[in-house]
Amino acid sequence: MSDFTVPKFRLPGFVAEIGRKLPQWPHGLALVAGLNAALKMKLLPESELTALDDKLFRVQVLDTGGTAHFTYRDSLFRPVFRAEREPDLAFAAHLSAYLQLLARQEDPDTLFFNRELEITGDTELGLMVKNMLDAVEWPKLPSLPLPTR
Repeated sequence: MSDFTVPKFRLPGFVAEIGRKLPQWPHGLALVAGLNAALKMKLLPESELTALDDKLFRVQVLDTGGTAHFTYRDSLFRPVFRAEREPDLAFAAHLSAYLQLLARQEDPDTLFFNRELEITGDTELGLMVKNMLDAVEWPKLPSLPLPTR
């Protein structure tokens, strides 16, 4: 049986319209929890994290209307509930592009050049974050046995 591939898709427009009207803080909390879990699992290169100190990041999921702001301070990722300035680095993409990145089905360069991932802000910081994420060795999850009939 072949591995699952994330298809390219877009959620209907009304999802983003509703999503933009909902509180955005849960997105930041969820993202920061995942990033801090990756820190605890030592998946992120600690030597490069100091370059992220006090930088403001924004991640937008265009077709859900979700936006998360966060920063890195005192060796932890922290949500930012009210961004007082433009982010140092911002990412915007549809949900399927983020899922393809997480599954390592697509790389950020391909998505960027195909105009499926928008990256704005500090170019040097963006390149460093991209290289840091490329270097992550994600743990392999065990395959679940399929039921037999």
